[in-house]
Amino acid sequence: MRNLLFCGLMLLALPSLAQVYTYVDAEGNRVFTDKPKSGNAERVELAPSNSMPAIQTPTATQVVSTPPEPAQRYSLLRILVPQPDATIRDSAGNLIVSINSEPGLFTQHSYRLLLDGKPVGEVGSSPVFPLENIDRGTHQLAVEVIDQAGRIIERTPTQPFHMQRISLAQKRKANPCKKADYGVRPECPLKDKPPEKKDIPFVPFI
Repeated sequence: MRNLLFCGLMLLALPSLAQVYTYVDAEGNRVFTDKPKSGNAERVELAPSNSMPAIQTPTATQVVSTPPEPAQRYSLLRILVPQPDATIRDSAGNLIVSINSEPGLFTQHSYRLLLDGKPVGEVGSSPVFPLENIDRGTHQLAVEVIDQAGRIIERTPTQPFHMQRISLAQKRKANPCKKADYGVRPECPLKDKPPEKKDIPFVPFI
């Protein structure tokens, strides 16, 4: 029985293309071989192999992570003009806002000015923002530094200022219009110019 089991294992170990034969030797043992020596050896029909091709596992792609660039930060960002809680007196409501940062603005960064929480003026590298026709009353200013993607790098706290627009009537009262001022000063329009008195020549009574 042990010899028969050994022969069976040998049979499984033979290459799939080899011819296998079996016979009973002189001692009555069943023998399996690919080179039969006995004339009574019989060919054994082998079942087809059920082996499967090896599955190729994809080679893992090594991901090389690029270390992030050091963050570009500012030690100081502030609004120089106007100062917090300043009162601006301008009849047209004009104002020039000036910004300062330390260090200076990095490449690919821009200044953005916010008036009452909304962007105003031109976004860019200039630290000066001229504003026009601001309504009377109290307003809030803030400035941001943004990158190319519009992400906020730095932002100042909001600070108030007060716009006082002097009316034309107030300006005329403070500085009355003269004859030569009409049509020249905005508060002295030509339509308000008083009519000139005409000189009537004296005709003697006869």
